[in-house]
Amino acid sequence: MEKDLYVSALLDVYGEFLSEKQRSLAELYYNDDLSLGEISENEGITRQGVRDMVKRAEQQLYKFEEKCGYCKKFSCLKNLCENCKENINEIKGIIEGL
Repeated sequence: MEKDLYVSALLDVYGEFLSEKQRSLAELYYNDDLSLGEISENEGITRQGVRDMVKRAEQQLYKFEEKCGYCKKFSCLKNLCENCKENINEIKGIIEGL
């Protein structure tokens, strides 16, 4: 299972909608960078159990994003701001010309 920074961002936005256990295990895996084996050992559950819980959490996070789209909207706004910063002189010229 490859770790994905996007899932970490989704977890930050939608994590509160997961069960406490799902959120906890997903945070350990994605944010604290623990392996499935390390989490399994620390939590006293099987590695497969950890994997299944993390995968279910990941699927739910993707569903939340599909329905709400907050991360996509944030990314668009971020890109817009970066474009404005890069083109600030051009923007000022347009405004002054009005």
